[in-house]
Amino acid sequence: MTKIIKYDEREELIQKVAAKISSALITALEGRETITFAVPGGTTPGPILEKLSEFYLDWARVNVILGDERWVPHSHERSNTRLIMKTLFKNEAKKARFIPMYADFASPEDGILHINKDIEPALPLSVALLGMGADMHTASLFPESKNLGLALSKDAPNVVAVSAPGIPEPRISLTARVLNSSQEKHLVFFGVDKKRVLDEAMFLDPLSAPVSAVLDGAVVHWAE
Repeated sequence: MTKIIKYDEREELIQKVAAKISSALITALEGRETITFAVPGGTTPGPILEKLSEFYLDWARVNVILGDERWVPHSHERSNTRLIMKTLFKNEAKKARFIPMYADFASPEDGILHINKDIEPALPLSVALLGMGADMHTASLFPESKNLGLALSKDAPNVVAVSAPGIPEPRISLTARVLNSSQEKHLVFFGVDKKRVLDEAMFLDPLSAPVSAVLDGAVVHWAE
């Protein structure tokens, strides 16, 4: 079942979702020595992560991993890592441990085993913050993308290499199985157009609407 929460203002969403994520991380830390928090790239989650960085909790015991990454160096302007470092890894949250989703290999296919060596010990996820594109993708699980069937399968690996029509860079993404392993999943977006996309996606096959593969048990937060 998917829970949908509408907020009156975007700022209200930012404040309340940051507080909910902080509370979820604190609760998860009560049961494990270390936990793993999956975060999205993109502009919408940025203010939430900036606010979250101010919350006091035992960040040194929190692993942070991206839900997906473009296969570009961390210094690249389109790197999700670069964005996360600017939004989350400051204030209290600078004490967290970052698990990279990029390494200096020619392609995701070449580097995926190297990347997975750090990811595997940090699983399962405790909390996942997700976004959604207008094309119904989440993380880098795009409709018509290479390896989408594998990424959606029940026995999927932890990560898959991704390429898709219209996507300029190759990418690497956590799979639906890994995202769904999280104790809590929170999906955020702004705008009535995205709400229409969500409403449609809920009744479509995950191959057509990959975001639908992670909606069960998720809390959706949105504001106009």
